[in-house]
This record gives sequence, C-alpha cells and structure tokens, in this order.
Amino acid sequence: MLFRNCAGGIVFKGDQVFILQNDKHEWVLPKGVIREGSAKEVALRRVFEEGGIQAEIIAPAGETSYEFYSYSRQQPVCNRITWFIMETHQDEYKINTEEGFIDGGFYPVQEAVEKITYSQDKSLVRISFRKMKNLSSVGKLA
Repeated sequence: MLFRNCAGGIVFKGDQVFILQNDKHEWVLPKGVIREGSAKEVALRRVFEEGGIQAEIIAPAGETSYEFYSYSRQQPVCNRITWFIMETHQDEYKINTEEGFIDGGFYPVQEAVEKITYSQDKSLVRISFRKMKNLSSVGKLA
C-alpha cells in the first residue's frame, strides 16, 4: 500500500464554510499531498490553489485518513490528512476548474454539512466550527 501524507483546510468566513465539488460530484474540503513544505504551508497553498482564498490558520483541527484503490498506480493508497481550522475575511473565491473542480463556495455550516459527501468530513466541519466559535468567544473576552 502506498501511504501519502496530505494537508487541508476547513475555511470559515463568519458562519459559513468553504467546500468544493469535484468532477466525481463529491463535495469535499480543499486538501493536497505534502510534497514539499510543512503541513501548514501545504494546507494554506491548497486553499489558495483550489479556491483562490487567502486564509490564516486559527488552530489544528485533527487528522483523518481514507483508503482507495488507484487504478493508475495499480495499488491501494492510504491518504493521511492533517487538517487546520482557517479563517478568511474575503468574499471572493475562484474555483480551480483545471484541478477538476466543478462547483464550490461558502455555505452556511449546516447546509455545507448536508452537501459534504464523506461522514468524517461532515464531523470535521461540525467539530471545527464549534472549536472556532469557542476560540472566538475566548478572544473577545480577553
């Protein structure tokens, strides 16, 4: 089995989160394989490359992994993803169709959770939103 380390971002703008629809019609979060740079650098770069969004990392969000069979590589692959909670204040985004994305944008968290294809990504968004809200309220009290 081929193991790949990846990194991605859960990008919030207020009470909305950024999600993408890929060419398989799956709703996903921006992420990519770590080939060079740190997990944080790759996560920020993928958010920018896939969605045109400049974001800042607020906190770590955790890790997920999934396995699939790669027909091009003729072997099973396990992607291990390190996630980061991110925040942006920009309204604009640009879906990177050259990367195979067909739709996307900022959606209210509950609507995004309903759209997201994979259950672990749904949980990740819910938990990250609660964590971000807690961090924001602590920051406002300081």
